[in-house]
Formats: sequence, C-alpha cells, structure tokens
Amino acid sequence: MSRRDDCAATSMPAISRLQRLLRSLPGPWFLVTFAIALPAILVVGVVAGASLSPDTEVWPHLLEYVLPRVLSNTVWLVLGVAVLTTVLGTGLAWLTAVCEFPGRAIFSWALLLPLAIPGYVLGFVAIGLLEYAGPVQGFLREWLGPGNWLPPIRSRIGIIVVLGLTLYPYVYLVARGAFLTQGKRVLEVAQSVGFNRVQGFFKVALPMARPWIAGGVMLAVMETLADFGTVAVFNYDTLTTAIYHAWFGLFSVKAALQLASFLVLGVFIVVVIEQWFRTRARYNPGKSPPGGRISLGTRSRWLGFAFCALVLLMAFLIPFTQLLIWAWHDVAEGGLDYRFWGFAWRSVSLSLTAAGTITLAALLLNYAMRLDAHPASQLAGRIATLGYALPGTVLAIGIFVPLVFVNNQLQGVLDYFFAANAPRLTLQTGLATMLIAYLARFLAVAHQPVAANMLRITPAIDESIRVLGVSGWSALRRVHFPMLKTGLLTAFSLAFVDLMKEMPITLMTRPFGWETLAVRVFEMTSEGQWQQAALPACAIVLVGLLPVVILTRRSDNET
Repeated sequence: MSRRDDCAATSMPAISRLQRLLRSLPGPWFLVTFAIALPAILVVGVVAGASLSPDTEVWPHLLEYVLPRVLSNTVWLVLGVAVLTTVLGTGLAWLTAVCEFPGRAIFSWALLLPLAIPGYVLGFVAIGLLEYAGPVQGFLREWLGPGNWLPPIRSRIGIIVVLGLTLYPYVYLVARGAFLTQGKRVLEVAQSVGFNRVQGFFKVALPMARPWIAGGVMLAVMETLADFGTVAVFNYDTLTTAIYHAWFGLFSVKAALQLASFLVLGVFIVVVIEQWFRTRARYNPGKSPPGGRISLGTRSRWLGFAFCALVLLMAFLIPFTQLLIWAWHDVAEGGLDYRFWGFAWRSVSLSLTAAGTITLAALLLNYAMRLDAHPASQLAGRIATLGYALPGTVLAIGIFVPLVFVNNQLQGVLDYFFAANAPRLTLQTGLATMLIAYLARFLAVAHQPVAANMLRITPAIDESIRVLGVSGWSALRRVHFPMLKTGLLTAFSLAFVDLMKEMPITLMTRPFGWETLAVRVFEMTSEGQWQQAALPACAIVLVGLLPVVILTRRSDNET
C-alpha cells in the first residue's frame, strides 16, 4: 500500500467524526429560535445574576420593613384568589355544562364576559361604588341611618373578591370543557353504585375533572402574581408594587431585580405544579356523548339561575354599566377632547405595531421549530414562549438592564470618536424597550393559534407542492399562508387585545410623555378621579370583548 493510500485510510475516521459532529449541531434555523428566545433568556439571567450581589445600602431596609409584608400579602392574595376562582369557576362550569335551568344557554357564554374587564378597571369601579363616600354607602346611610354599612372595600377581602371575579373565567373555561366530556352519564354511573347526586359530583365527577380545574387555577394564580394595576388601585402592597417602588421610589435597579427574583421563584413553582397536573390529565375520557343534562327541581333551577346571574351582575353588568354612566358624564364635561384621542392613538398604534411584530415572530418561531427538529432549537422555542409566565414588572426591569449596558457601550464608542459632539443615546427609555418586553410577554399568546394551524400543513402537502415545482417563498405565499391565515388573524387579534390592556411594562418603560389608555387609567385612579378614568377604561373593555367573541364561538361549537 502506498503512502498516499495510508494517509487516505487514516483521514477517513477523522472525516467521519467531523461529519457526525456537524450533523449533531443545530441548523441555521436555530439562530432564529435563539434570537426570539433571547429576551426571555436575558430576563431570567439578569434576575438570577442580581440575586447573587445584594444592594448593601437598600437591601437591609427592604429585608426588615418591606419584604415580610409584601411576601405575606402576596401569599394571602394568591391563596384567596385560588380558592374563590376554584369555587366560582367549577360551580358555574358544572351548572352550565351538565344541568338544565332557566337561562343556561345564555349564561354558558355570558359568563365569559368578565374576561373583557381588566382587574384594575373592575377594581376602581368597585372602590368608586362601595367606598364610604360612594353612592351605595350614601344610599344605605339615607335609608338606614348613619353608620358604615359595608366592610371597607380597600381591604384584603375586597381585592380578593375583585381579582376572583376577574379571573374565574380561566377556571370556568377549562372546567366546563372537562364536564362537557362527562355529561349526565357520569352521575348515572355514580348512582348505580349507591351515590346520590351530591356524592357523585364530589367523589366521581370532580376528581375526574381535577387536573383541568387545577390547570385553570394555576393560570389564575400566575395572573395574580403578575398583577400590578389592581393591587396599585387598592394600595395593597405585593411583590409587583414593591419592584415598582424600589425602582422608581428608591431608585435602586439592583434592589428591584432582587425583589423580582422572589417573584420569578414563585412563578416557577406555579409552572412546575401546573405541568404536574397537566401530566395527570391523561386519564380523563375523550369526547363522548354527554347523554343529556340533569333536570333540576324547581327550587334548584332558580337557585342555579340566581347564582349565575349574581356572578354575572357583579363581574360584568354592574361595573360596565357604571363605567358607561361615568364615561357619559365625562363626555358631557368635555372629556372627549384631543388628549383622549392622543391616548387612544398611542395605544392603538403601539398595540398594532407590537401585535404585528409578535405575530411575525410567532410565525418565524413555528417555521423554525418545524424545519429544525434539533433538541437545541426545540428547547429555544419552548423558552421563547415562557415569557407569558413572567410578570410585566419583571420583564420591564429585566429588559431595561441589558439595554442600559448596550447603551453605555455604544455611547462610549461614540464619545471616543466624536468627543463632545457625540449624540446622546437613550435606548433603554425608547419604544424598542417596550417592544422587546412585549415580545417576551405575549409571544405565547400568538404562538398557540399559529402552532394549531401549522399542524394542518402535513408532510404530504409539502411533498405534493414540491412535486408541482412550488417551493420557498412561493410555497409560503400560495399554499401555506392561506392555510395559516385564520391562525395568524387570531394570533394578531389576541395579542392586540392583551397589549391594549397591558399596564406595568408600558408604565415602567415608556418614553417621557408617552401615555396610553392604560397609563391614563392608572394616573386617574391614583388620584381617585373615577369619572375621568372611565372613558379610557370603556375603550379598553370594548376592545377586550374581541377574544370573548372568539371564545364564545368555540364554546358554542363544544355545546
């Protein structure tokens, strides 16, 4: 054998190893998934890094006077909302899914309407109506004489009730879907072994639906942990308000990041619990004939009607009616002026821009995960959608800090080359900060409907269009886009509505003077100006009805 043959034989294993190494690396689409996941990765990394180096000047004050109080308040709030949403959501879901009573067909979709009212809007309406100087207490004093006839609305119980009425649809929606698969037949089976209806519900139907109910409760708990506007309206200090005050009151970004680490830890625990319950959901039966509904007795029928009507009145009809009354008076006094249209224009333009960006990112992410099955790409795609579990206050400060670093580095380069003539950069207070934080927060909202529609594009369809000579952008435009159009429209709509309601990210990262409808509501409610807050709140609620319409259609299909 010649020397050349020996060299060739020796090099073959090396080439083979190199080829295996190249095949083990993720493809170019990994860069897309990583870029989209980068904001969420940065937030978690910044918060984790800051927790390792406490602010020695501010942290002792927080540890002694702030942290015990806000942790206690947060825990009690989470527990209270979890219990209330479980009771309301499960009870209403059982009634509308399994029982027959007057108004059931209307209540089945109308009980989703509270989703349109953000917690901070329902909160200031409740305070305006029920506080000591409000119309309800005033009427009771005139009718029953002097005295404080209602417990104080600005209390722990008050905010638990408000958030419970706002968030129970999360539990109602998933629990109703679980009960619809059971129907009347589950109770019939329970009665055949000696249980009555009440025992059959608690010992058979409820345990079968427990994983779905727990999943809905975990969603409500995550929204409670992330809430900023409602607790701010009630002056109820939690971790989210502590982060805001540490940043804008104590002017310590590091202390705010360290407080955020406690919130991230709480969210992580909730996510783990929710995933555990989701894995236990596999034993529930699939879609089966429900076998009709239970015919309630006369008294029970009207009690069911009264329960549903009372919740709907408290959670939507009364608050929305009061908002309309306040808004009408505000318009009569000139509230519909150029400033309102400025708030509306900034809200709509910002939400449209961000929703378009988020929808495009969701489309790219789904394509990247579809075309690159490498574990690294799949992991990056999953991380990119975890931002929805992170509170807005955490995302705001987690994006702010890296942008400050980038801004300072670029400013140093400009100062080196242009000296005193160098322009001043403020990347951390521009719209880019808001858009990046929005992307991390709401990408999951757009990702789900796009992913659901992406499943319709099967490998057989791709093979067929390749046989016809269609590929690349032409395939996307002529075949894929028409099939994805509904999912993209749904993704854009849901993201737009969530962006219109979003408060903490906008409040903490907006440029100076950039006020939106949500920020206007926050400013007016901070001063107790309920009537001036009603008009922008009405606009937010009307936009918020859009996802309710989508969910109502889905509910009708299930029924």
